[in-house]
Amino acid sequence: MPILYTTKASATGGRAGHARSADGVLDVNLTVPKELGGDGATGTNPEQLFAAGYSACFLGALKFVAGKEKVKIPDDAKVTATVGIGPREDGGGFGIEVSLLVDIPGVEKSVAEDLVAKAHIVCPYSHAMRTSTEVPVSVA
Repeated sequence: MPILYTTKASATGGRAGHARSADGVLDVNLTVPKELGGDGATGTNPEQLFAAGYSACFLGALKFVAGKEKVKIPDDAKVTATVGIGPREDGGGFGIEVSLLVDIPGVEKSVAEDLVAKAHIVCPYSHAMRTSTEVPVSVA
């Protein structure tokens, strides 16, 4: 696959730490939610970042598909990603569950459903979730 864009981000301190993109545009404090044993301090967490990234990417895929189909996606269209984390049933660690809610005001429901199904194929986040994309891990 030819790569068109690459970015990097690093985290220190784990879930109660800091994350920053290589270019400094993303620069956030990370906190552990109370539900996971944290103090609920102001900050974000990996699940919120994943939800924001997935929802933005999916909306981009939806607009891409709609453009090919000659359907106008209104400016107030919204994708909401819900991301949950919990222990896996196999006891080997944690897993995530993700769902998407797509709101396309003014577009007939059957048309919206068709576009959403096609966007789910196009979106790289959806593809990675569906195919359990392998992630190479190495030690510096």
